[in-house]
Amino acid sequence: MVRRVQERNRSASLRRALAVLDHVRERPGLTLTQLAEAVGLSKSTVLRLAGPLVEAKLLDRDRATGVYRLGHATLRLGQAYLATLDLRAVAAEESHRLMSEVRETVHLVVYDPPHVVYIDKVENATNVRMASRIGSRGPVHCTAVGKAILAWQPEEALAGLALEPRTKHTITDPERLRAELGHIRRRGYAVDDRENEPEVRCVAAPIFNHDDAVTAAISVSGLTSRITAARVRELGPLVAGAAARISRMLGGQSR
Repeated sequence: MVRRVQERNRSASLRRALAVLDHVRERPGLTLTQLAEAVGLSKSTVLRLAGPLVEAKLLDRDRATGVYRLGHATLRLGQAYLATLDLRAVAAEESHRLMSEVRETVHLVVYDPPHVVYIDKVENATNVRMASRIGSRGPVHCTAVGKAILAWQPEEALAGLALEPRTKHTITDPERLRAELGHIRRRGYAVDDRENEPEVRCVAAPIFNHDDAVTAAISVSGLTSRITAARVRELGPLVAGAAARISRMLGGQSR
């Protein structure tokens, strides 16, 4: 019984210490008083919890001002975590979950200007297979995944694009494309409405990395007979949700 109580106390202390660390991450420069108020603990308790974190260099307390900031050991932890990340592996569970939910083909792509490269594909075996192949490239201006990425790139990324028509629905006017990209940023997802293939619609959302840069995207693709204009509005939030969860696993924040 005594041992179980001790274990519970250690577990509670660890959770409180992690809460202290998380508050400093979100609001660097907190004083002891501010930090104690933020976590709802006494100053003496915060001092006790922060002590081992300071010793481990996970927290740093300025001697002159007394404010807390993240210590340099958190950088080593972050770098070690990033070194183990593989986008396909990180996104695999979300990609399969999304396919099971919507019963359409899911693509995962990375940005290789002026193209996107398909690095993973999860198909619903009961549907007509999409022509895309892992390793193949696609244009950024007329694919949903491409536009989802392009919407968060600097202006020069758009300036150098050759807006070649792939179908009669391809956007080839730069100003119209700029307006479309602004709409994507506000809405959180992109749509390819028969712009790359005549009978295919796609819905995609951006994936943010640990620098909060968009270098990848995830999408749902299907024939227009199944992905109607009305269904696009249903799929958008689902795809954006999957992209946001992948972003968080990569250390990024969706917008």
